[in-house]
Formats: sequence, structure tokens, C-alpha cells
Amino acid sequence: MAKRYPVPRILLLSDARNDATLERTLGRLPRGSGLVFRHYHLAPAARRVRFGALRRLCRRHGHSILLSGAAVEARAWGADGAYGASARLGRRTSGLRLATAHDLAELRDAARAGADAVLLSPVFATRSHPGARVLGPVRFHLLAALSGVPVIALGGLNRRRARRLRSHGWAAIDGLS
Repeated sequence: MAKRYPVPRILLLSDARNDATLERTLGRLPRGSGLVFRHYHLAPAARRVRFGALRRLCRRHGHSILLSGAAVEARAWGADGAYGASARLGRRTSGLRLATAHDLAELRDAARAGADAVLLSPVFATRSHPGARVLGPVRFHLLAALSGVPVIALGGLNRRRARRLRSHGWAAIDGLS
């Protein structure tokens, strides 16, 4: 993996919906932000090529790039870290490890797994998971207060909503694109 980055305060998650605007969006994000590369819609070879192009762009803008997947795969791809469920992240490596969580049990799993931070979601309704039960700000804050690692808010967020939350940072797909 490349140089060790601090846990970003703003994370852009990629997918098919925002792929066409990623270059422009990454250029507008504050230096030190991060990109979580998902791109599940691409075939493996195309996914790897797209990752390489976006990694170069992240380097140019001073952003970290994390691969959705195991830490060993992230290291092989030259990512700055891995993103996913605690059990999927794998053994501790030199890169960042950002775990996903939706409840207290998953927050505890992330802390036990040695995650550097956890993305707690969904805070608000989101296009990615229509109809899913949301945490809401009150439950989000209660869970975040119990977390053993820094919490990044995810789900239905934009800059205005993120300002209302007390967290290490925030992440979005549409809210940053």
C-alpha cells in the first residue's frame, strides 16, 4: 500500500450513479478527503483499470483511495486501505481499515477487528437502499457515543445534514456528486 493517510473527514463512495462525475467531484473535494472505490457494476478487468485511473487522480489532489474489499486485495491494488464489513477486511495491514456498521454489535465488531474508523449507516433515507430503516440523528449519536473507534456518518447525507451531526466525518454518494 502507498503512504499512510489519516482517516478522512469526507469520503466519496463510488458506484455506477456517480462514475461519470468522479473526476470533477474529486477535484472539488478538500485536500485530504478520500474515495471509497466500489464500482461493483464493472467486470473485474475494467474495475481494475478504472481504479488505477482514479488512484492517479486521488494522488494528484491529495486524497486517499480505499478499495471495497479485503485488506490483502487493497494492498495488491495499491490502495491506501480497505473498506467493508469487519469480517471481510482481513488481518491488520499498514493501510487504513474502514468498517461498515449498522448497529451496536457491528460497531463492537469493528473495534475488535482493529478498524481505524467505522461508517455508520444509514443515518437518513438513501437512494441506494430505498425503504431501509434509518437510524436518524438521535440514534446515530447514541450509537456513535458507544463506538470504540471514530465514526463517519453515511446515508442520505449532504453538507447541510453533515453539519448537524457530531462525528469524525461524513460520507456520501449523491450528496457529494
